[in-house]
Amino acid sequence: MPREATYKPLLFTTTLRNPERLKWFLAVLKEYDGQILDDDLARKISGEIIRIGLYKPTKLSASVKKKIKEKKPLTDKEVAKVLKDNPQNHKEAGFKKGWPSRFDTWFKIAKELSFVFYKTDGKIKFSEIGLKLVDNEHPEFEQQAFLNAFVKYQNNSPFRRVLNENVPLVLLLEVIKKLNSDKDFNDVGISKLELPLIIYWKDNDAEKLYLRIKKLRQDFGYSPSWEVVTDICRNEIMEGQDIVRSAKSIMVDYPDEFIRKMRLTGLISLRGGGRFIDINKNEQEKVDYVLKNYSDYKKYDTEESYFEYISTIDENLILFVPKPIPVSEQDKFLANWVGVYSWEMIKLEMLNLAKKHLTKDNILKYLSNPVRLEFLTALAVKSKFPDVKVIPNYPIDDEGIPTSTAGGVGNTGDIECFENINGILIEVTMSEGRTQTMMEVWPISRHLAEFGKKTENSMCYFVAPSMFSDSVKQIEYVKQTQNLFISPKTIEEFLEHLDSSNILYTLA
Repeated sequence: MPREATYKPLLFTTTLRNPERLKWFLAVLKEYDGQILDDDLARKISGEIIRIGLYKPTKLSASVKKKIKEKKPLTDKEVAKVLKDNPQNHKEAGFKKGWPSRFDTWFKIAKELSFVFYKTDGKIKFSEIGLKLVDNEHPEFEQQAFLNAFVKYQNNSPFRRVLNENVPLVLLLEVIKKLNSDKDFNDVGISKLELPLIIYWKDNDAEKLYLRIKKLRQDFGYSPSWEVVTDICRNEIMEGQDIVRSAKSIMVDYPDEFIRKMRLTGLISLRGGGRFIDINKNEQEKVDYVLKNYSDYKKYDTEESYFEYISTIDENLILFVPKPIPVSEQDKFLANWVGVYSWEMIKLEMLNLAKKHLTKDNILKYLSNPVRLEFLTALAVKSKFPDVKVIPNYPIDDEGIPTSTAGGVGNTGDIECFENINGILIEVTMSEGRTQTMMEVWPISRHLAEFGKKTENSMCYFVAPSMFSDSVKQIEYVKQTQNLFISPKTIEEFLEHLDSSNILYTLA
């Protein structure tokens, strides 16, 4: 029997925290769009995910470990042995124990966000917005997909057995708007320490929540203790009916994951070194539209009807285009952040990305790895070459922090640099192995060809944690057939180049 619905804090699954990683998983699943999902197909898809290194089971032979380390795809025989040697002691509702349940664990969040629908013995069905998300030719679709999902995402959807009834993003925006309109406060949004109240809130009464946060500020200022906030969540909001949760989970882990998800929409800015969450004023028109059209919403009784609602693309929402940021203003933002992050800090954080280490920085931790790499790369170039004009093409919030990766609109690349008559395009990716070759090299060649029209001489750096051998071969082919110079470098090699060179442009 299904367990009874209860009031719970909003908990997003952390299985696929990185949106880029979610896209890679969905790229595998897309090959099975329209097929009937049974235990055998779930197992087969699990094998494909293991084959290209997206999931690494614990029990592996030395030869398989070596292949995975070198980012080489496994053979059918190797995949079959890995599946056999690693039976999954895992069970999800509606799925058989083992690899079928592991499949559901991977893709559950994608279903909740309306990117793909599936059930045991039913068809795998990608939504239109899900297909846009996995379209690597248009990275800008990623933010559109998450925005379209989260403006509609209901806390008590048919996918979740909870009684809390609100749309978390809308509730957050309404409360921030009320706090910023209050003359008693400093127009900085909501403190991260206040976010647990939103995460625990039982309904969509933004006015009552705003008043409770106002009282919290009047009593304890902007920095209440963990004990005060957890007591409000556990005993006042939940009336002592929640399970025991650690203070760290309530005050750090849940808010961090909530901020990461809300940042994917582009509507949220970070202020005060990450201590406050505010409305991105560059997207004020879009925020106003969301509050006008999504504050009232219909509830749905079935997974299918809810999925149809949340997956329907709101073209009006997507058509809002923020005003372009002048290059001079973008340059000021870069100079400001170079003042915040020293060269040594930038190097450390880029090497953390290369080694898959977590960051402890209170701003960088809210940027997905691909976004973080673009941001840090732009800062690295500006830090070492202050006279070079650096133009990152990622969208930014009103603090100059990127809200997503560069969109590639009009065949533009990630970061455009101009050094006298020389133009340097920098393309970065966190992808490795076969996915790197499949998804990156051909778009880069198109971007460089277009970029070459803007300057007398042009070249491109392609930067990634590791460089797959097939990518290097493709790059050499592009050089021979199109006379386009792309220099592939690992993150570490690129940092060494910046550290040792007097000029950015080089064909060596």
